Amino acid sequence: MNIGLYFGSFNPIHHGHLIIASYLANTTDLDQVWFIVSPQNPLKPSAGLLNEYQRLHLLRLAIEGETRLKASDIEFYLPKPSYTVETLAYLEEKYPVNQFSIIMGSDSFQNLPKWKNPEIILQRYPIYVYKRAGFEIPENKSPLLRVLDAPLLQISATQIRELVRNRKSIRYLVPDIVKEEIERNGYYR
Repeated sequence: MNIGLYFGSFNPIHHGHLIIASYLANTTDLDQVWFIVSPQNPLKPSAGLLNEYQRLHLLRLAIEGETRLKASDIEFYLPKPSYTVETLAYLEEKYPVNQFSIIMGSDSFQNLPKWKNPEIILQRYPIYVYKRAGFEIPENKSPLLRVLDAPLLQISATQIRELVRNRKSIRYLVPDIVKEEIERNGYYR
């Protein structure tokens, strides 16, 4: 099976994430898209980060019933901080019959040189890059790179958290079930 791995904090999951995942699952050769919830991104501060199990729960609520989308806690059991190259090696060992690809925005792709062992990632794994405004994709650095014009919403998890803190509505930014869970538990207040 060809699995696209969509790494992120998903703090919280929102419609922008879901549209990208759904688009890739429906318009590429990927059989499934796995959301890899990262407990700790080495390139981002952890302040304001909801507990990884709570973020995973919100993600599972958001994709319930979707057969081609899966929430994964695989990085919860690996050393922290999480490094994509190590997660990929672990997944290949655990699921040797699957082929793994990476899904990222052009903003993350620009940061790839800062990642651990980026040359291994560029040489060994297909990368699906969706264009984001203001983040150009440099000349094709890898024959495995696939650039997509996916539908984008200008939504950020930071913006959503700020709205919650200010007691403003996040309706239409996140699935209703995610909104209700955030409100019921007082997340991000």
